[in-house]
Amino acid sequence: MTSRTEEDFELELRALPGVVSVGLSYRENGDVDAVALVVNGEDAAATHSVARQIASLYFPDADVSVEGTMSPSTSDVGTRVALVRADLRDDDGSCEVELRYGERVGVGSARNGPLIGGAEATLAALRQLGYDVPFSLMAVNSVATLKQWPVLVTLRSLVGEGDRFGVAAAEGETAAAAKATLDALNRYLATH
Repeated sequence: MTSRTEEDFELELRALPGVVSVGLSYRENGDVDAVALVVNGEDAAATHSVARQIASLYFPDADVSVEGTMSPSTSDVGTRVALVRADLRDDDGSCEVELRYGERVGVGSARNGPLIGGAEATLAALRQLGYDVPFSLMAVNSVATLKQWPVLVTLRSLVGEGDRFGVAAAEGETAAAAKATLDALNRYLATH
């Protein structure tokens, strides 16, 4: 089971610009041994430096590695759920999210504004892709203290697996909410 410290550590790493994925490996005693980041962006070296600083605060002995990728859609085709689009209709506040997993496409919609609607539409699109997602939306918050205003999504497990947290930034709130929802579920989706 993941400790609160590990969750905080992982959340800080996921909040770094361009971070697509965070992987942790453990020693026999349960301490974090290594951290692997996949970064979508040109400045992987800067992200590596900041990630090492964050790691030194939580797990000073952990090794940190960063792998850069310029196009997550081509490097992850068929291996993870990808966000294709997230649209908000200004006239009625409804959202539509399209996801892709390999050749399959799922589209979900919701009518609760850009943040909640974006997260709910993402869950609906996952269900249309065939995932049994045993989580309900608990909270969606915009963090208006940073440059691109990242969004934090909290999901509550319906089967007692613990809460899931995701954070992401994007040009629009709907896309950020969709990405944060996928971020919260990335471990679950990888095993299901």
